Amino acid sequence: MALNTSAEAPLPVGEVSRLIGGWINRLGAVWVEGQITQLSRRPGAGVVFLTLRDPSHDISVGVTCYRQVFDAVADVVSEGARVVVHAKPEWYAPRGQLSLRAVEIRPVGIGELLARLEQLKRTLASEGLFALDRKRQLPFLPQLVGLVVGRASAAERDVLENARRRWPAVRFEVRNVAVQGVHAVPQVVRAVRELDALPDVDVIIVARGGGSVEDLLPFSDEELVRAVAQCRTPVVSAIGHEPDAPLLDLVADLRASTPTDAAKKVVPDVGEELDRVRMLRDRARRHVRGLVDREERGLAGMLARPWMERPHRMVDDRADEVDALLHRSRRVLGHLLDRADSELSHTHARVVALSPAATLERGYAVLQRAGGEVVRSPAEVGPGEDLRARVAEGELHVTVVPRT
Repeated sequence: MALNTSAEAPLPVGEVSRLIGGWINRLGAVWVEGQITQLSRRPGAGVVFLTLRDPSHDISVGVTCYRQVFDAVADVVSEGARVVVHAKPEWYAPRGQLSLRAVEIRPVGIGELLARLEQLKRTLASEGLFALDRKRQLPFLPQLVGLVVGRASAAERDVLENARRRWPAVRFEVRNVAVQGVHAVPQVVRAVRELDALPDVDVIIVARGGGSVEDLLPFSDEELVRAVAQCRTPVVSAIGHEPDAPLLDLVADLRASTPTDAAKKVVPDVGEELDRVRMLRDRARRHVRGLVDREERGLAGMLARPWMERPHRMVDDRADEVDALLHRSRRVLGHLLDRADSELSHTHARVVALSPAATLERGYAVLQRAGGEVVRSPAEVGPGEDLRARVAEGELHVTVVPRT
């Protein structure tokens, strides 16, 4: 219920604390799961103090319990263990502090943890976080490699030494984090996001040198898996635990069996690359030599042909052909002209033979009246009519006389 307060009528701190305590006391007992981060068992004390933390979030709450409650699980519960606590919320008014009063503590068994991981695995897989088409190709030669690893660990030494042995010029941006325990998840997530935000980092390696199932639980945390899935930079998982692969192996772009294997897969070997370059260079040289040899043989074959030995021979042969064609065309044209001349002579002879002048040459004459009409019959003229007689050598004027 809201309180009616104002700057003129405020509530005292003690009253506010008392009211909060009243609200919390009305809450019933709850089952809470978390990871023990601090454990205080003072000799002779009847109360045990511990801090319960959410492994996926930076949230903690204090827990108190009677010694006999904790002694029931003291052999299997220690700092870093995951437990389920049945407790009632309590409010300590003098300090304004919330805590839980535990009446029962149960350790979370391996079987239960694995079952939860399997359920989380199915959930994340249904969202497509493990799909193969999401996997990104690692760069051939990364200039800067991001490394998330435990401080001064064997995994860090294996990655750095093996990578630099393979490619001495490779550079690393190292983030040392806790790789197990209650601080592992937030530190690893923060380191991955920091490296992913650096534009010069080409690939990120998350490495750890193996461990028990409990030790590797941070690398199956949902927050870490989603953080890796959101990275723009390719991520390599190198946890080094073969029997039980953490979920990080499934969401990463590449899984390496060990930190050493990660160095081999991320950084190429300079000796192998030099051998490959040498082999490719030899292959290219053989290929070029083969091309040159083939072209030389082809050129030699072309030069060996007769028309290449005597380049003018082809022109001479063509000149002879041109002369032959020219003579042939002249003969054909001469024959055509002779035949045309003969035909013209025959035609001229026929024309001459049929012309009126030829008739006149044989002594005939053509009679014409004064108007130029040709006389074809004696009946056409009358006595005393003047006519003109055309002969071969000229014409005569004649007069028609009556027949006696």
